[in-house]
Amino acid sequence: TRKNPGELVTTSAAARFLGIDPSTLTRWVHSGVVKPARRTAGGHFRWDLEDLARQMDEINSEPKIAPDEPV
Repeated sequence: TRKNPGELVTTSAAARFLGIDPSTLTRWVHSGVVKPARRTAGGHFRWDLEDLARQMDEINSEPKIAPDEPV
């Protein structure tokens, strides 16, 4: 489903866009992996899909460091 530029979508729709479970996306927000475009007065997240895709691209392009490698 293609949304209008700047149109915000629910966490469920954003998760569908990424092909993940909504609980995973919510967990990523709480752990600081991604940031929603807005949070409603009721505490629900709203997403700009272009921004979310950009955030995911940045995450996927970060260099990976092995756990035993010195930083």
